Amino acid sequence: MRAVRVLIILAFVVVLGVPFLVRAQRTGGEAAADAGREAPAVIIVTPHVEQIRSEFGEAFSRWHQRVHGSPARVDWRAVGGTSEILKLLEAQYIAAAKHGQVSVADGTPAAPPGTVGFDLMLGGGSYEHTKLKRGVSVEAPGPGAVAVTLKFPMSVPAGFSRAQFDEWFGENAVGTQTLYDPEQYWLGTALSGFGIVYNRDVLREIGVAEPETFADLTDPRYAGLIALADPRLSGSVTTTYESILNNGGWEKGWRTLRELSANARYFASSSTKPPMDVAAGDAAAGLSIDFYGRGQAQSVLRPGEAAGSGRVGYVDPKGAVYIDADPVSVLLGGPSPELARRFVEFCMTEEAQLLWQLPSRHDPRSANNPVGSDGERMGPLQYELRRMPSQRRVYAEYLPHFVDQVDPFVLATDVKSRGWRDSIAPMMAAFGIESLDEQREAWRAVLTAREGAVHDPALRPLLEEMEKAFFAMPTHTIVHEDGRVERLEFNEKNYKAIAEDTQKWRHPVKAAKAKIEYTGFFRESYRRVVDLWNTRPRS
Repeated sequence: MRAVRVLIILAFVVVLGVPFLVRAQRTGGEAAADAGREAPAVIIVTPHVEQIRSEFGEAFSRWHQRVHGSPARVDWRAVGGTSEILKLLEAQYIAAAKHGQVSVADGTPAAPPGTVGFDLMLGGGSYEHTKLKRGVSVEAPGPGAVAVTLKFPMSVPAGFSRAQFDEWFGENAVGTQTLYDPEQYWLGTALSGFGIVYNRDVLREIGVAEPETFADLTDPRYAGLIALADPRLSGSVTTTYESILNNGGWEKGWRTLRELSANARYFASSSTKPPMDVAAGDAAAGLSIDFYGRGQAQSVLRPGEAAGSGRVGYVDPKGAVYIDADPVSVLLGGPSPELARRFVEFCMTEEAQLLWQLPSRHDPRSANNPVGSDGERMGPLQYELRRMPSQRRVYAEYLPHFVDQVDPFVLATDVKSRGWRDSIAPMMAAFGIESLDEQREAWRAVLTAREGAVHDPALRPLLEEMEKAFFAMPTHTIVHEDGRVERLEFNEKNYKAIAEDTQKWRHPVKAAKAKIEYTGFFRESYRRVVDLWNTRPRS
């Protein structure tokens, strides 16, 4: 009986001891992971893909441990694209203000830590981060329960010295754009360009050389093979169209956009679709954000192929590309303001800047990556991110090590915006997207007439009349308050008056009416082109 009791006690001890034994075994491996998960976290909302989140999260943790002597981690929140992120942040700040968590004194907003659930917004464009700075306007309770209007930014200045910014960036310019907000509401961590992605296999089939300029895509051999995105739905591709328009000027710029549209296979709802379809061989070329284009080029590389030699290529047309900052902003009332500022500081280090462009540790070329302050070779652990760093100094010192031998400070256009961007979406919708079938038929007629005129000079007057009709611009009707009717040709001289009349295409009635009239004009013009060709005198 005594032996039985001993056995029972031993069994009880074993049962109780197993968890402690397991716990002891975890201390060497999983306990370290647990410690990492329990480390203080900076919470970042971002549209960036998993590859970027993974590399920057791990690199920040290593840097923080080395520089500050304590663990830290990134808690990523991917809630959608930049428009969804901005809507979410606006809703959070409006709710916080209505509950009295945001105050504004002498124009300076204040909010306790934890007012919103994020410390930083990382990624997007300067336009979106400038909207963070512009902030929100909300009716909130004031003294004596009287409602007051609070207008405040959703982001706050990063708080670094001017000398530090000069060291990081030098001149605050890349082409006609800025690298950071002068008041430090946002800082560019990387740069985005907008160029051409193309499929070398398809180009060989249609007999054209690799494109170098946007105008190259107007070659008639590209007819039906250009992948474009709808400027009404994609701000990034609108930037590319604006670059074409600004660099070409009114006449040449619109003509290039008209011919690009005529060669279009489709107008996608997302800027990510064209590079994917080009990679699949469903289109010969398309307009693309640089990292989408380079990412597709890398994803289809065959074993042993070097970057730049696969079936998919990408080019930034030199001197014609708008380069935009991809910023980080510190959010007002985030949970961990000090850790947020440290993450921004990390993004400005060489260690972080080189994550964007060095070969990954899985690439044999990484054996030549420069060595960092920790004695280890710098660069991403697993993924090649193929983005452009935002600091001049890293190009001056490390460009030979980069996966992509491109310098945005050389590529960027020096042509300033001419103020025509607001017209791009409505005009391209009218002459292309909403009239695509008619435009294609008219374009085929023009191309046939061009070919015929090469062999038969008698066709040249007819060709000129067809091209005049194809590239014609509509007349805009302005009805003044006194009842006077004014009809203005849509040209550079009259554009300011037309934009004012439509409130830059935002007036709910006038803009809609103009778009309908323009679409009807273009459809009729295209029908005239086809009729001219079909009814031509025949010998």
